[in-house]
Amino acid sequence: MVSSIAGFLRRRFGGRRGLIDYSLLFIVLFLLSFGLVMLYSTSSYEAAAEYGDSAYYLKRQMIFTLFGLVLMTGVSLIPYTFWKRVSVLAYLISVGLILLVIPFGMEVNGAKRWIRIPGLPMQLQPAEVAKIGVIVFSAMIIEKLGRRALATRRGFVIPMIPAAIVAVMIWKITDNLSSAIIVVAIVFGMLFVACPDYRKFIVIGIFVSLVAGGLVWYIVNSTNADTMGFRGERVLAWLHPQEYAAGKGYQTIQALYAIGSGGIFGKGLGQSMQKLGFIPEAQNDMIFSIICEELGLFGAISIMLMFILLLWRFIMIANSSDDFYGAMLVVGVISHIAVQVILNIGVVTNMIPNTGVTLPFISYGGSSVFFLLSEIGIVLSVARGMSREELARYV
Repeated sequence: MVSSIAGFLRRRFGGRRGLIDYSLLFIVLFLLSFGLVMLYSTSSYEAAAEYGDSAYYLKRQMIFTLFGLVLMTGVSLIPYTFWKRVSVLAYLISVGLILLVIPFGMEVNGAKRWIRIPGLPMQLQPAEVAKIGVIVFSAMIIEKLGRRALATRRGFVIPMIPAAIVAVMIWKITDNLSSAIIVVAIVFGMLFVACPDYRKFIVIGIFVSLVAGGLVWYIVNSTNADTMGFRGERVLAWLHPQEYAAGKGYQTIQALYAIGSGGIFGKGLGQSMQKLGFIPEAQNDMIFSIICEELGLFGAISIMLMFILLLWRFIMIANSSDDFYGAMLVVGVISHIAVQVILNIGVVTNMIPNTGVTLPFISYGGSSVFFLLSEIGIVLSVARGMSREELARYV
């Protein structure tokens, strides 16, 4: 059925069947396999204690991954030009799903960010859908404006408006500031590549840094810092984790203990001590600390190199894309994954305040892996337009 639907779309919207980018596919499958191994190692103790099954989280993640791989295969067979035709619809669906959180949202760990899908063992996180919707919609807008229009102030602002609307909705409705920041960063990254004038990005970067620094200074010096909400407490815990060891700084301190005790080559797979109840839900956004503890600095650097290879492969595909829209789709996926990896590792190593961002393809989470693989399917679709010589040039 997937092949017949893909064949219809190919005839309707054009595009060549092309070749499969096996280099990209291998990197993705490696990250997924490594993620499953580390997920079992990280979560087995907690799963056995809470559910009586050490493989509870592994089984669920394997189901999510298999569904995601099927979706990735189906999306890769669809000509990427199809997404240009439905980009407005994709954006509206994203907005609609976020709005559905208000009446139908599920509260998990004090956060109302998910919608239950009837008949499936997973909850849908509309913020993950919104990231894809923003990518395909923003790529369409950027292509229509063109590089010359993007160089103007008005042309630069236009693509940011839809992203800003979705980001504010995610922030205010689902109380998920980290995903809101990622949505804005995705479009900002796409504009950085598309816009010929880089001076404005330097100015924006300086402005954002000054604003962030000013906020941190205000929180630190405010007499009511402890009553500024959990985000203010997170900033204080980031700067002084020992002083907040019993609260917001606890998870960070335990993660740093895990990283420090791993040394160069680690304690060995499955030998982590911090996963034994010291790091709460370590299989989620703190799984990188367990990687450092069990596999050491060597394992941490190795996995970071795999992400660098993944992003490098994306860049090669974007450079060889048939058209500007295909290139912008790939750049959007690059921005998403790069920002999420940087934020996750930055949090675990206490370089930035805790944001609750998962590590792509490795952390536990159905919505995350499901929609990340659909983005990989879009990139594979763009790669199908490349010739055999172009695919082999960068291998």
